[in-house]
Amino acid sequence: MTKKHFCYLILAIIISSCSTNPYKTTEKAYDQQLKTLENQITSKESKTIPAVPPLAIDTSYAQQLGIVKDTLSKTGSTYLVNGINTEWVGTVNFNLRKPSFVIIHHTAQDSLQQTINTFTKTKTQVSAHYIISENGKVVQMLNDYLRAWHAGNSTWGKTTDLNSCSIGIELDNNGFKPFTEAQINSLLALLTKLKKDYNIPTQNFLGHADIAPGRKQDPSALFPWKILAEKGFGIWPDEVLEPAPFDFKIEPALRIIGYNTKNLSAAIQAFKLHYIQTDATSVLDRKTIDTIYSIYKKQIQ
Repeated sequence: MTKKHFCYLILAIIISSCSTNPYKTTEKAYDQQLKTLENQITSKESKTIPAVPPLAIDTSYAQQLGIVKDTLSKTGSTYLVNGINTEWVGTVNFNLRKPSFVIIHHTAQDSLQQTINTFTKTKTQVSAHYIISENGKVVQMLNDYLRAWHAGNSTWGKTTDLNSCSIGIELDNNGFKPFTEAQINSLLALLTKLKKDYNIPTQNFLGHADIAPGRKQDPSALFPWKILAEKGFGIWPDEVLEPAPFDFKIEPALRIIGYNTKNLSAAIQAFKLHYIQTDATSVLDRKTIDTIYSIYKKQIQ
């Protein structure tokens, strides 16, 4: 081998070594963890749901999960407007996002089966993670880590996309009848699990009406919010209400609690639907003002 050829060989070795991915080990760890999370998302127990073809549900669900590979896998270079191209280096420190709210609904339909049918039709564009029937049966329709379409256009405090950070629970109820004991018992059992699994703050158990004042009324005034609060799922006003100070401002207080007050009357109605229930008008009587003050104090503690 000539000296010239030897130099070329050394140069080729140097170039080859420079092109080796220095993050090969961590990229492998990233891929392994990604696979674990993908399995966590896609795995679900098979459950028989009467009168609904399981294959139809499973196929639709699997089609939705077809995006997992593209959205979770590593990405290539992305061009930015300033002329810079991004470079991919996978971290080894990550996990799935966890929900921080639970939003409770009533289905406004006539049966569990009708709601399942609604949630398994693409044209409806609506879903939830769980449905609880009148007899206490619980049907899970979406993995907790995935984003259901239950909250719609809603806000709570500075959170403007509740679908992305919440679990939606639908109670089989048409909105005009009491919720059954079996149904509430199953709800409490499910909330106990969810609160423990995801460390959901006590004050973040809400109703659809709370996050969408004026647009939604569920769950109805018949829903036992006080019982939930006593179990640690939501807050409730004091039994003996402390009179609000004479300079207490209603609108800022409701905003601090979390309500969207662009339509103040609607916000007051939503508050009363949750915390007073016997009167869901927008009238600001003494009881309403003192109740708002009681919840306001608990929210800022």
